[in-house]
Amino acid sequence: MALFELLKEAAPLMLTGAGYTLVFALASMAGGLLLGFPAAVARILPWKVLAWPAALYVSVMRGTPLLVQMFVIYYGLPSVGIEFTPVTAGILALSLNAGAYLSESLRGAILSVAQGQWWASYSLGLGYWRTLYHVVLPQALRVAVPSMSNTLISLIKDTSLVSVITMTELMLTTKEVIATTFQPLPLYLAAAAIYWAMSLAFETLQRRAERHLNRAHAR
Repeated sequence: MALFELLKEAAPLMLTGAGYTLVFALASMAGGLLLGFPAAVARILPWKVLAWPAALYVSVMRGTPLLVQMFVIYYGLPSVGIEFTPVTAGILALSLNAGAYLSESLRGAILSVAQGQWWASYSLGLGYWRTLYHVVLPQALRVAVPSMSNTLISLIKDTSLVSVITMTELMLTTKEVIATTFQPLPLYLAAAAIYWAMSLAFETLQRRAERHLNRAHAR
């Protein structure tokens, strides 16, 4: 089969898989933020009863392979009566893993804001939470954007791992096409090109977001 004809035949399935990859990555990013932001705040609070569990969560998620985490959720938990569909298990594992890294990114960004910003807000009568929301977070976001973007790009690539739990995405659809065409090299290269294109798109969005935030900060 000619290369052009092979890619033309494989394109619809692979692009559909790429669409699933984007959806799963964005859903996992949202889940990671929902987990990462509370964990980041818990670790900067003076209450150890909240800081220790958050630190343990971050340590475990960052210290164990994502693939092992997926196996525990999808294959391990059913032994204790907890079962998930492949999609749910994949998104849950990706969200838990991304949340740990996002937590550290957000925590570092929050701590980078000058302490004087906190004291100035307190002197104006703002409490801790209002200062955090209205004063500190807008400044921290500008610092956190690059690392958060890196996490999203990593998620796009990490979705390739969920093919091991039969979750349909770009890598699984690529393997299915290879199983019928027996042309692994061009199809794997095509999959790599699609991952690269998606990553480049988000890199462009990252640069635009950074320019927008920098202009807003300069006003």
